[in-house]
Amino acid sequence: MVKTYYITTYGCQMNVHESEKLAGILSKKGYIASENIETADIILFNTCAIRENAENHAFGNIGALKKLKKNNKDLIIAVGGCMTQQTGVAEILAKKFPFVDIIFGTHNLDDFGKMLDKKISSKKRVVEVLENEKQICEDTPKFRTSYPNAWVNITYGCNNFCTYCIVPYVRGRERSRKMDDILEECRRIVELGYKEITLLGQNVNSYGLDFNDENITFPILLKKIADIKGDFRLRFMTNHPKDLSDELIEAMLYSDKICKYIHLPVQSGSTKILELMNRRYTRENYLEKIKKLKEKIPNISITTDIMVGFPFETEEDFLDTLNLVKTCRFNGAFTFVYSKRKGTIAEKMDGQIEEAVSKDRIQRLIDLQNQIAKEISLEYKDKIVEVLCEDFDTKKEMYLGRDEFNRMCYFSSDENLIGKFVNVKITKTGGISLVGELV
Repeated sequence: MVKTYYITTYGCQMNVHESEKLAGILSKKGYIASENIETADIILFNTCAIRENAENHAFGNIGALKKLKKNNKDLIIAVGGCMTQQTGVAEILAKKFPFVDIIFGTHNLDDFGKMLDKKISSKKRVVEVLENEKQICEDTPKFRTSYPNAWVNITYGCNNFCTYCIVPYVRGRERSRKMDDILEECRRIVELGYKEITLLGQNVNSYGLDFNDENITFPILLKKIADIKGDFRLRFMTNHPKDLSDELIEAMLYSDKICKYIHLPVQSGSTKILELMNRRYTRENYLEKIKKLKEKIPNISITTDIMVGFPFETEEDFLDTLNLVKTCRFNGAFTFVYSKRKGTIAEKMDGQIEEAVSKDRIQRLIDLQNQIAKEISLEYKDKIVEVLCEDFDTKKEMYLGRDEFNRMCYFSSDENLIGKFVNVKITKTGGISLVGELV
């Protein structure tokens, strides 16, 4: 009888791709994916620690598995990811949820198959969270679930130590993959028919710095991938403003395959707050980068991350952020209220902002960005855009996909177009998405 698995993923695209690796490990062992968590033989939670609500959500959902375990003694429950990598969390998890069978961290995800074998053979709980990162493992199987897009890691870890961020503590120091390994993976992806490649890293701009070789840089890598024969798009995320170079901007113009889109997190429009965050650039530095991008690539789409309510943020600091948003006119923004993370420098800062103040600021920021997004969307009206069809929305009964500028578009078709490039004339615009008809 074939056994099944069910994976729940929290957090960023990096976690989504790592869940594909966990699925690959399980698939190699003969397990198949289940669409129903209640009938799965293995339930695996890949957790996030970036914000407190993600962690609380994970804890709540893990607790809900107790009943399933009680009804099925053979059920194996595993929890891994950034949350469990934090100091002391694995111990808390083990004590609070004795029915969890396997607990592991980010540094030994590639060894999940061995941990599963150990659990099955010994019938005992397995708790293995490594303190330090290991060398990059290149032979971990992947069961990709994001067709027609394929995620490709180019770096692991982070060296930036922003004062609010837990990532360097749970993912370790920055390590770059060998360029030849990345290129070989990308070639295989294109041969398999994928139409979009998204390069992943906590900071893709610093790819190769650990090799100390002027011939191994992110702009060079980008060009080499674009030279691969085939019809595909190339995206990358995420970028750190301090490392966004003139060479990278030039590289984005090298090939039509490279999307004229960049995600460039600013976090705050106040130089004072940026310094407290240890972002290592000023408001003026950031605006200069935006100016260069728009001068070199006039039609570029720029999205960002913005945080409000960071310690010591005054109304004046927040107004600086609103002003920066008005100046940059981002195509989209992920907006957040600052969340304390244990073990970070910001957690111990004085000047914590009252919740009511943060809620007011986040709403004002969202209202402004929504208005800008709607105005940018209006520019699409009656235009014909090339869209890569990605999925079918069963509620709207329409296909959906993105143009190269990362704008989502919905359209109807009697033919299954997933994985194909299509031309769509935009008939209706909204804040985030567009609606059109095939031409």
